[in-house]
Amino acid sequence: MAKTPRSKPLLRDTDAPIRSRPRKPRDPAQPRLLLDPMPARVEPCLALLKPKPPHGPRWSYEIKWDGWRGAIHIEPSGVVRILTRSGHDWTRRFPTIAEGARGLGLASAIIDGEIVRFDEQGRSDFSLLQQSLGGRGGKHPATDVAFVAFDLLYLDGQDLRTTELEVRRHKLRELIPADDPVIRFSEDFEIVPGEVDADDLFTVACLHGLEGIIAKDRNSIYRSGRLGDWLKIKCIQSDAFMIVGYEPSMGAFGGFASLLLAARKGDDLVYVGSVGTGFKQRDAERLRVQMDKLPWKRKAPPVPYSGKRKVVWQQPTLIAEIEYRGWTADNKLRHSSYKGLRERQENADVFEIKE
Repeated sequence: MAKTPRSKPLLRDTDAPIRSRPRKPRDPAQPRLLLDPMPARVEPCLALLKPKPPHGPRWSYEIKWDGWRGAIHIEPSGVVRILTRSGHDWTRRFPTIAEGARGLGLASAIIDGEIVRFDEQGRSDFSLLQQSLGGRGGKHPATDVAFVAFDLLYLDGQDLRTTELEVRRHKLRELIPADDPVIRFSEDFEIVPGEVDADDLFTVACLHGLEGIIAKDRNSIYRSGRLGDWLKIKCIQSDAFMIVGYEPSMGAFGGFASLLLAARKGDDLVYVGSVGTGFKQRDAERLRVQMDKLPWKRKAPPVPYSGKRKVVWQQPTLIAEIEYRGWTADNKLRHSSYKGLRERQENADVFEIKE
């Protein structure tokens, strides 16, 4: 008699990501089940970048949070898991979020949101979040973080992904106590026709030093991928770039004056300038340790480069999140500032220059 195959456990930090299987059509010969099976993982709905916010009653608006995308899974067995965007189980890194999720008292749920750490002004700050974990690749338990919940995908045996966003968020709001310091609901901005519109909301968000806003189609179902149901409008541009080298300096934090950056262009990497600001001493020292651990250095640049600076070239491995104000005519970053390193295992999207 053939053995029943055991289900695979959820993967941990450094393992391959969990991938959900496509749902098979129901066999009409079988009785209809009252409960929907709980997905092991849901590929997230991603926001499409736009230069200006959309207008009209179709859209709702939220703050764009500056952290790590995550999902809380509360399973029928009582187990709580925190999965990252690419499906890694980081529950042990965020014990207070897991405890806060248990405190919701739900039988089963999947809650979509952002893992953040707030600064003294109450703004989410990606670099502070990294510090809580001990830097890039850090595995310190972070206890000073919060989970900002903005969507509900599954609840008590019901798969809600085919339900309209407005209904999903109404259910989610009811689940989260207003005074919960760890699990927080991502509130909508209020639109007052004739008084406040989407442009006004975006302006206020930028004046308060926020990263931007997210516009969402109220009537949309939950669709994985970047399909335009959700839009992001940024106050300051921020993208991921590959570090291809550094300019050494004995007098600077970490022993380097600037990082040299590259973006994708087709199948190649192209040089897009350097970044020399935004480094705190501790971050710069940790970054230098990461760069020194790379398996090999290069005498020749890994990208076309015509500059005259002394550069230590390196294998394109580390991915940096960079804020910048725009581009020069020759495709170089303007007024760039370092924010932190992105995890390669988190499917960091290295910026791509279109042909």
